[in-house]
Amino acid sequence: MSPSDKPLFDKVALIGVGLIGSSMARAMRRAGVAGHIAGYAHTPEIVERAREAGFADTMHSDLAACARDADLVVLAAPVGAFAQIAKAIAPHLKTGAIVSDTGSVKGTVLRDVSPHIPANVHLIPAHPIAGTEQSGPEAGFAELFDGRWCILTPADGTDTEALAKLRTFWEALGSQVEIMEAKHHDLVLAITSHLPHLIAYNIVGTANHLEQVTKGEVIKYSAGGFRDFTRIAASDPTMWRDVFLNNREAVLEMLGRFSEDLTDLQRAIRYGDGDFLFDLFTRTRAIRRGIVDAGQDSAAPNFGRNTEKSEK
Repeated sequence: MSPSDKPLFDKVALIGVGLIGSSMARAMRRAGVAGHIAGYAHTPEIVERAREAGFADTMHSDLAACARDADLVVLAAPVGAFAQIAKAIAPHLKTGAIVSDTGSVKGTVLRDVSPHIPANVHLIPAHPIAGTEQSGPEAGFAELFDGRWCILTPADGTDTEALAKLRTFWEALGSQVEIMEAKHHDLVLAITSHLPHLIAYNIVGTANHLEQVTKGEVIKYSAGGFRDFTRIAASDPTMWRDVFLNNREAVLEMLGRFSEDLTDLQRAIRYGDGDFLFDLFTRTRAIRRGIVDAGQDSAAPNFGRNTEKSEK
């Protein structure tokens, strides 16, 4: 192998091999950015399933063994477990290694992980904004990050070379990369991701509790809007429990704003204010068109969803 063929990282350790971790492994294989991919899962059953899927060179049920000698360690587990994981791997981290993550809340990473990271290791939180409602090592696919954003939220004083290397890594996996302050990231994601999931969970839960409508009718007569809510509400419950508990301030702020706007909408319907409704729906339609124009979704039927992939 010539020097130009040398991978970006000799060893990458993935702490967690669900949808995101296993997709990262597959995307790394495609891009050739890792000489060795090590994966960790906390149960023997998931370790075995990951081995059968074949996306990692080695699979481990021991955190230290997975992280040892890794040039990049990625926490791809629920954010509520980050502090415990960081404490366990800290003594085994290689000098000069980069520790990153894939969590949807970035302030928590700085709060819970940074106290355990040695001074000779670089902590650079990251959030690839990509996913499906599926979970588990079989759910991953290399194209998950193609054309999607990955936000890096380095703390002040982060090593510029390490930051550039992580940026190159995510670009190789297909992502567009943005640098953002952690607190601002958490506020942005509260409205673009966390609140929509909270609403979806609530709407599906409300439908389940209605005494006037049976569960069979809810399933049988689901219109497109409700079906999309159920897709979101099928997301991993452990991950989303941790997201809401760890981004509570931003989520509650956005929920308050949403509640105020919902009251205005309720009033418009009650008093027949058609102009208000038409103006609101026109503005929201324009936002949808903007998302499609930006390449972040498709205008194709069924939003271009790959139904075969979503049923894996």
